Amino acid sequence: MAAAIIPEGIQDDKAQHVIPFVLSLLKRHEQSHAAFVTSHNALPPPLIVGLTAPQGAGKSLLVSLLHKSLAEEHNLPTSIFSLDDFYLPHSGLQSLAQENPNNPLLQHRGQPSTHDIPLVRSVFASLRDNQPTKIPQFNKAAHNGHGDRVPESEWLQVNQDPAHPIRIVLFEGWCVGFRPLPHINVKQKHESAVAAAQDPPAGYKGRLGHNTLENVNTINEALKEYDEITSQFNGLIHIDAEDPLYVYEWRLEQEHNLKKAKGSGMTDEQVKEFVDGYYPSYELYVEGLRAGVFKTLKDEKEGMKGDGDWEGRQLRLVVGRDRKVKKVETI
Repeated sequence: MAAAIIPEGIQDDKAQHVIPFVLSLLKRHEQSHAAFVTSHNALPPPLIVGLTAPQGAGKSLLVSLLHKSLAEEHNLPTSIFSLDDFYLPHSGLQSLAQENPNNPLLQHRGQPSTHDIPLVRSVFASLRDNQPTKIPQFNKAAHNGHGDRVPESEWLQVNQDPAHPIRIVLFEGWCVGFRPLPHINVKQKHESAVAAAQDPPAGYKGRLGHNTLENVNTINEALKEYDEITSQFNGLIHIDAEDPLYVYEWRLEQEHNLKKAKGSGMTDEQVKEFVDGYYPSYELYVEGLRAGVFKTLKDEKEGMKGDGDWEGRQLRLVVGRDRKVKKVETI
């Protein structure tokens, strides 16, 4: 996962809540596999935890601290990688945009359907089997910022030492854990957003109401494949914003700091257009995150990974405009 530019003055207050949660999940995970480990004289699969947060909420700093603490302070070999690492190659992104010329949500990378989910499944399967694993890398600066996957020879290699396999996998991304909605729910949310967008006094500031139902249904349909990944999580960490609109300000701050560090970057208007492409999904799916992603998986054995209990697997940290934690909730 490439390092991100962290806005000046940002200090983390999330790790103090997240690390104990991850350690408690690991204990639970190892207890559920104790009989298998004894009977087969084999190592348990790693704990797999999803981490989701809106863009600019302080996720990059958090995952850096998590990796340092878990690997160095707790002696737990840990792999942290991003959904962003699994974007389609440049040619695939171009083809997707050309096949959907009237869908602005698919004209750039980001939304569900712009990732290589079969490759995610393959990497997860290899990690669960404690096998040497290559994790793809994506160069966002390639092709004038459109991005491209780097050659496989440059992918990150983990689990090279069979005596010390990865014990914790943290898989992060802005839409990690988003679950597809029934078509009727998408239709209802879209109709409400369209009505609000046509009534300026209501103060609608979202983007769902400015996209067609057909276009957002395309994203929702793509999420069904992503559900196969969510079902493999042993836990989820959700960094939630008191107001999802903060993402516009946070992403703008990120870009300003990028310009200071790199000397170039998007204009303020380009940043707004960039976030506009993501925002409809926040309107559609954050409510489901807040309710708890594992509740609807409770009857799926594949999603339970041994102990069959969904409660307590999700940590929700609500942050304010200053990115500081305002509320902590275990679901």
